[in-house]
Amino acid sequence: MKNSKLFDVIIIGAGPIGINCALQAKKKGLSYLVIEKGPLVNSLYNYPANMQFFSTSEKLELDDIPFISKEAKPSKQEALEYYRRIATSNHLNINLFEKVEEIEKLKSFKIKTDKNQYHSKNIIVSTGFYDIPNKMNVKGEDLIKVTHYYNDPHLYAFQDVAVVGASNSAVDAALEIYRKGGKVTMIVRGASIGDRVKYWVKPDIENRIKEGSIKAYFNSEIKEILEEHIIVKTANKVQKLPNDFVVALTGYQPNFTFLKKIGIKLEDDKRIPSYNSETMETNVDGIFLAGVICGGEETHKWFIENSRVHAHQIISTIAERHKKTTF
Repeated sequence: MKNSKLFDVIIIGAGPIGINCALQAKKKGLSYLVIEKGPLVNSLYNYPANMQFFSTSEKLELDDIPFISKEAKPSKQEALEYYRRIATSNHLNINLFEKVEEIEKLKSFKIKTDKNQYHSKNIIVSTGFYDIPNKMNVKGEDLIKVTHYYNDPHLYAFQDVAVVGASNSAVDAALEIYRKGGKVTMIVRGASIGDRVKYWVKPDIENRIKEGSIKAYFNSEIKEILEEHIIVKTANKVQKLPNDFVVALTGYQPNFTFLKKIGIKLEDDKRIPSYNSETMETNVDGIFLAGVICGGEETHKWFIENSRVHAHQIISTIAERHKKTTF
């Protein structure tokens, strides 16, 4: 089925920033469509069940719509409810569970998905970075006992669990699994717990390691994963450790293949996409970037709170151009 309508802008990704782009487009009277390959705010939906945001609720707000939470730092469930209510209350034009497969630039852009075909004068890519995990590239990583995502600690009760990494997600997983009765071993490439770990959590994990409740191997890495063991290389030796599950929280990356496929240049060793910081327009005229994806491999650079402004920058640029072509 083909859609012959020419949109002013198509937004790829229905995360918080994509939703904000839709809000601003609607306010400016632009025709728009949001296309999301999963559920609404897909990345947030896939966060751990018990996750609590680092940011306070007001920093996660869109378009001055109040975000009321029980505590200063809201939970995943509160965020899901907040963004869903924004989408429903504002009757945003969003297609869920539809994947963009190809973008071709003619006089306008032709966007082909797995369900339909669309045309648009402009495109905003706001796809985040949560879909592609950074692999360890070791033998046995494809075993069913290995996951690069973490949801609920109950699964790991009374099991030997290796948590790989020392970021916020890895620390949260290690503490939750330990408190549900899991036997946790952390495998950390660096010399210590990460500096960006939430300040109210870092003393907790450090104390659990110090007292021996959680075992941690620093300056270490997994070399091989077996059905009942893992092989770990430390600074001094190679060890074989009993293991039931590996939770490898080694970070994620944007879909660089997709960006290159649509013509966006990636700069330096961090693969940062090329864009104008004032308009957020890429090297491809009419294609804009919004949100976390702007940081390339530097996925810690952009968050909801500091990239909300991207929607205003982009939509203002598109609206101004639209005004010039209609008069």
